[in-house]
Amino acid sequence: MLFVVVLIGAVTGSTPNACGQRATGPPVAGIPANYLALYRKASVDYGIPWEILAAVGSIESDHGRSRAPGVRSGENDAGAGGPMQFLSGTWASFGVDGNHDAEKDRHDPADAIPAAANYLRHNGAPPKMRAALFAYNHSKTYVDDVLNRARKYKTTPASSSSPTEGASPAECADAAAITAPNETIAKIIAFAMAQRGKPYVFGATGPDAWDCSSLVQAAYAAAGLTIPRTTFSQWPFGVRVPNSQARPGDLVFFNSGPGTSNNHPGHVGLVIGHGQMIAARCSSCHPAIGVEPYRRSDWTGTTRPLLRILRSRPSVPPHARALPRS
Repeated sequence: MLFVVVLIGAVTGSTPNACGQRATGPPVAGIPANYLALYRKASVDYGIPWEILAAVGSIESDHGRSRAPGVRSGENDAGAGGPMQFLSGTWASFGVDGNHDAEKDRHDPADAIPAAANYLRHNGAPPKMRAALFAYNHSKTYVDDVLNRARKYKTTPASSSSPTEGASPAECADAAAITAPNETIAKIIAFAMAQRGKPYVFGATGPDAWDCSSLVQAAYAAAGLTIPRTTFSQWPFGVRVPNSQARPGDLVFFNSGPGTSNNHPGHVGLVIGHGQMIAARCSSCHPAIGVEPYRRSDWTGTTRPLLRILRSRPSVPPHARALPRS
């Protein structure tokens, strides 16, 4: 039987991530990676320049890092709350469920940032940017400050520091060398491991941020294989195997998240071996994409997509056929 050792650390890219890997998206000095990913995603979704959203987030809450009243919970004396400082009435009209958790929470950056983009667009941005920003905060000084900061963000060189914070040595060391049963699985795991330390953003499809299902889909694509996009469609795709037989390259599913159940799991990870998986976990996890045990109480099942692919694609690369026996 062929086994391939996946050595983590020789991945090329632009800047080191939290596990000493390389990240493809340029970080921006002073902006946390999870906020930067949300600004960029909202820019794509709503057509508002990311640097404008970042400038608003910087002024309103230092990208969620301010400990001023109302930023992390409750409201300030003016009635504003959350990292983008929404008034309750404005939030009621323009709030967005950005992470699709069935709740519009102005204190959650995954909701507040796209809501800010939504509100600016409603008020005429980007063509009427000054007017839209004045509607956001009725101050000409505020408008000038946002535009000046946005220009600085747009022209700031990529930071040489890590795009994320909080990866522990264990997160990086426990998967430094992984034994994969064949070259295909080695490629799948190597791609996923190279994403460690990047942000989790629901609905993101890379390369700067991922959600749980887009990460494993992209990992399989790196080996030339196609699997469905979402957790709900990935669950029935692979061949079910007993949890006790989980091995590198398999997908493990969890009854986690709104609208999920044991038969309709909402979270997925990629088995890398030794009881560990690589997974895009959540926007507030540190690191958001990292290694963790998969043996937990909400583990609902295991599938082997490669077995499904082998049965349906006789032309699959020969090295992918060297699967271990069940």
